[in-house]
Amino acid sequence: MSQIVDLFDRHVDYLRLSVTDRCDFRCVYCMSEDPEFLPRDHVLSLEELSWVAQAFTELGVKKIRLTGGEPLVRTDCDRLVEYLGKLPGLEDLSMTTNGSRLSKLAKPLFDNGLKRLNISLDTLNPELFNKLTRNGKLERVIAGIDTAIAAGFTKIKINAVILRGQNDHEIIDLVNFCRERKLDISFIEEMQVGVIDERKQSRHCSSAEVREIIEQHYPLLPSSKRTGGPARYYKMADSDTHIGFISPHSNNFCHECNRVRVTVEGRLILCLGNENSVDLKAIVRAYPGDIDRLKTAILNGIKNKPKEHHFGQQDEVQILRFMNATGG
Repeated sequence: MSQIVDLFDRHVDYLRLSVTDRCDFRCVYCMSEDPEFLPRDHVLSLEELSWVAQAFTELGVKKIRLTGGEPLVRTDCDRLVEYLGKLPGLEDLSMTTNGSRLSKLAKPLFDNGLKRLNISLDTLNPELFNKLTRNGKLERVIAGIDTAIAAGFTKIKINAVILRGQNDHEIIDLVNFCRERKLDISFIEEMQVGVIDERKQSRHCSSAEVREIIEQHYPLLPSSKRTGGPARYYKMADSDTHIGFISPHSNNFCHECNRVRVTVEGRLILCLGNENSVDLKAIVRAYPGDIDRLKTAILNGIKNKPKEHHFGQQDEVQILRFMNATGG
């Protein structure tokens, strides 16, 4: 059992580790149109990321997901996967990616020990895809998904953020895309991170609305499937595809939160909806290789993990960092 226990008796056994804040897309819900990226010397090195991961696994973390930005824009990401795949006690190594580089990298990632992929895909319309990502090419992502399937990945999940008036008419198309390829899919409510404005608030589409649309075509049955994250899964009678809903606004899941994030600049983010953090980079660089000191900082920091976030409440605190700076 994990040694990382907060003041509310929640055991943290899941780390989302960001390897870069950079991305080859500029998705409207993830970053600003003209983002400023971190200077290279602010970013954790491969060795520093490895030490952080080792510290967490020695404290009982069983699952690590590599995130970004887009992790595959980092040229040494495959080496990190190879190292992490050998960490004692780590049971699940996964990655969240936009899929644009999987045609080239899916096979080496699979061979180096990556077990699962979460791939972002919000639309199957090439023009809308380019608009939502601000520069992405849909055909590259679909080719990457198919390459990952051919490479041997059997645990692939599509993540879709549904925005009212933009892609909410494609919910069934996305479900059918996953049914055809035997993939799972999670529909995610847009989270209020980055600068919140009226435009963003008006495009919010709840999980209940998405589910109602799906059930007009495919009745959903409760599923016992769990992946260690916040998604609540359902199944369809005539398909192996599972449909998940991640609902930070409409269905607060804070009481069972088992995860923390480490940004690429080494800040331990204790809650996605809170600005509290612990500077692990300072320890890693002042005391390189001192795992015990790093573990002590993690255990002390977890005491500041809040009970819950406040997304959707009138007195909510704006989280000014964008998702690419936090890690998905």
